[in-house]
Order: sequence, then C-alpha cells, then structure tokens
Amino acid sequence: MRQIVLDTETTGIDPAEGHRIIEIGCVEMMERQLTGRNYHVYVNPEREVEAEAITIHGITNEFLVDKPKFADIADEFFEFIKGAELVIHNAAFDVGFMDSEFGRIKPVRKTADYCGVVDSLALARAKHPGQKNNLDALCKRYGVDNSNRELHGALLDAEILAEVYLLLTGGQTALSLDAGSENGGINGGIRRLSPDRPALPVVKASDAEREAHQAFMSALEKKAGATVWSRLEGAE
Repeated sequence: MRQIVLDTETTGIDPAEGHRIIEIGCVEMMERQLTGRNYHVYVNPEREVEAEAITIHGITNEFLVDKPKFADIADEFFEFIKGAELVIHNAAFDVGFMDSEFGRIKPVRKTADYCGVVDSLALARAKHPGQKNNLDALCKRYGVDNSNRELHGALLDAEILAEVYLLLTGGQTALSLDAGSENGGINGGIRRLSPDRPALPVVKASDAEREAHQAFMSALEKKAGATVWSRLEGAE
C-alpha cells in the first residue's frame, strides 16, 4: 500500500472565505516503511496571509511573493498523491483546502475521487477518548521528538505525523501500565527490524538434555504428583 502523510499551511482557516494554501508537505510510505521520497512546496496564495495565521506558521507575505502559484504546481502535486491513501491529521481541513484549490483550475479534481483519506485525528480520538489528541499531545504520548517544532510547518509536521501514525496504528508500544495516559508512553519508540534480517536459529535440546529433563520430571512427580508439564505432554 502506498500512503502519503500530508499537511498544509494556509492563509486562514476557511477556504469558503477565500483563504488559500501557502505550503504543502508530503511524506511517502510504502507498506508502512518511509521511502525517503517527499514532496514540499511553498505557494503564492495571491492574497494576504492573516496575521493570526503567521503567528502559527511564521510564513510571511514577503516570503511568498516570488513563490509559484497553485495553478503552476497543481499537476505535479496531483501526480504525487494520485492513487495513494492520504494520512492527514484533521483531514477535513486540509482536504477542504485542496478541493478548493483544485476547483479553481481545469480540469476540476476532487481529492476523494483519486485518493483514499485516513484521518489520524479520528483514529486518535477513538483510541484515546477524552484526551488531548493534537499532534503535540500525541508526540508526548508516544515519545516522538518534536523539539524542532517551534512553529507549524507542513513538511516537518508531515514527518512527525508519519512517526506518530505508525505508533498509533502499530499496536502496543510500551509495557508500562500507564502507557495510554497523557504522561505515559514509550521512551524510545518502536525499534523496527529489517525484513531482510537473517532468520533466527532454532536450537533443539540434545538427547542428553532430554534424558536429564525426563529424569528431573520423574523425580518431581514422585514428590508432588502429576505435573502440568506431564499432562501437556500426554495431550500431544
């Protein structure tokens, strides 16, 4: 399965009010493995960025003046995501902006017609009901390093979300009893082994070891009666 972990930054919060995308960040995964293939672009929104939005992502109007317009990058962006399953935190927000941008140019394209969409926020709320489930809270819960995230940034947030998503959907990630609590979780993350690693050797008991084991079990049964071990052996 090809998945694209995606995030955007925008001029404001509502595309219906004319707000636009100013940054797109995408991280590709194949079979839950990061491929190292990313897509990242800043976009000239052809309008002013709201001051409140700048305090969140730090992307200024001056910085965006010489950046390409969405119409200039639409085809390459579409080709990167087409046919993939998109993993997005609060997917309705980003997909709404993407559909608004694609709706301004020909041919008009709707994201859900070409991509699957997984909302990692909905997954987190189902797994951790009643808790904070924004990206910072999930990083804390799963032990993901987000120390470089002083401001929101589409590519950085997509990279962080990719790690969070793998932990969120990968089953148990800690042995501590409070792993699901706000302050619980893992210290070092999941250590994934290479699928190309050599097979583990299977070491069988020698004849001498089996005889020694049987002698021990016989002596034990004389003192304590039938053991669970002997019942299991008899059932085989």
